[in-house]
Parts: sequence; structure tokens; C-alpha cells
Amino acid sequence: MKIVSIAVSKKKGTIKKCVDQAELVENHGIKEDAHAGDWHRQLSFLSAESIEKVSTEAFKLNFGDFAENIATTGIDWKSLPIGQRVSLGQEALVEITQIGKECHKKCAIYYRTGDCIMPKEGVFAKVLTGGRIKVGDDIVLIN
Repeated sequence: MKIVSIAVSKKKGTIKKCVDQAELVENHGIKEDAHAGDWHRQLSFLSAESIEKVSTEAFKLNFGDFAENIATTGIDWKSLPIGQRVSLGQEALVEITQIGKECHKKCAIYYRTGDCIMPKEGVFAKVLTGGRIKVGDDIVLIN
């Protein structure tokens, strides 16, 4: 289980830009990301397998297109329970707070891709312990 992409944006509802590494801030999220703040959806996850599943030859999707902060391999995020703790890299610890979400309006992601998998397959978490994460870092489920 690995981090394959980290993405951030300055504004909510927009496609995120991929970065090689990021700083997770305790009870806040990714430093300088639009979705960070004092709430239960500080960080969002989506599996690379889910992104690949909806990508087509004619329409190639990229990491960050669904406004996910972290894309991973080897984890079926939507099958994890609320409250599951997850270690990211050497220092960071997060807790799953929400699986899926309700979209109140169609965003830039929907208009670009024709659909959005984040409401069905995205998972949200709060940051319990901050730290630097980078693409390639291991992910460990904590019992």
C-alpha cells in the first residue's frame, strides 16, 4: 500500500495540482490546501485503481482530476470503517471520518470528466499527527 500521488489546490471545487511531497498539519490537513481547516474532511483519498477504472483511451484522467488529495495503490478505501486509523509515511497519522459525500452542485471535475467518482469512492480523514509525506511513502492500517 503506497501513496502514488499527492495533489493540492488553492480553491475548492477545482482540479488539484500534483506535488511530490506535502506537509500534513495536525487537525488541519495539507498545508496551503483549500480543503484544509478545522473540520472532519481535512484530507481526501481515492484509489488509483478507481481512477484507472473510469479513465478511457479517449479520455485520459490524471491524478488530482477528482480533487483528491492523495491517490494510493493497494487499498479499497470505501471498504474501511469510519474511525480506521492510517499511518502515512514516517510520521503522519490520520483517521477516516467519512466515506463518500453528497455533491450539492456539479463542479469543474464533473464538467470535465462527465462524472465524479469522489462521492461514491472517495474517503475523507482528519489529521491526528502531522508530518511530511511524499509520493512513494508506505501506508499502514493501524489496528
